[in-house]
Amino acid sequence: MNLIDDQKLEELAEELGEILIQRGLMLVSAESCTGGWIGRTVTSIPGSSKWYERGFITYSNNSKSEMLGVSHRSLEKFGAVSEQIATEMAAGAISNSRAQVSIAVTGIAGPGGATEGKPVGMICHSWAIKDGLARTAVCFLEGERELIRKQAVAIALQGTINLLLDAPLATV
Repeated sequence: MNLIDDQKLEELAEELGEILIQRGLMLVSAESCTGGWIGRTVTSIPGSSKWYERGFITYSNNSKSEMLGVSHRSLEKFGAVSEQIATEMAAGAISNSRAQVSIAVTGIAGPGGATEGKPVGMICHSWAIKDGLARTAVCFLEGERELIRKQAVAIALQGTINLLLDAPLATV
């Protein structure tokens, strides 16, 4: 996924929108390191208000807790860049919106911020369907800050598509 351009992001957003419309579902995003890029990408699609409910940009730990209900204990134990926090962000986004499907992403886009065991390019995604399927993934991406962030957005959109295509219609 190294060569991602704006057209590819738009294509992913359009495909995701079509699937959500077919299923009568709304999407919510919870973003940290991507800083609203998922929201920007999906709202660039005309008519996205039919399937995109809202987005949360929760860059600080306090905002993750206040807006999404992420546990302070989890933040202390796992750190903001972890599958656990991405999972709590995805669940909190659904709980604090009217959407049925969520995307959450947290990570280290660089150039600084790396810690032992958490290098620049470590991105944690979580996807969830209300009362249904949920998935997480940790990716180790390479490149400059913008490329890492763009790849994280593409993975977020593709992961949501994959989750919805794997979800039986009865669970959504």
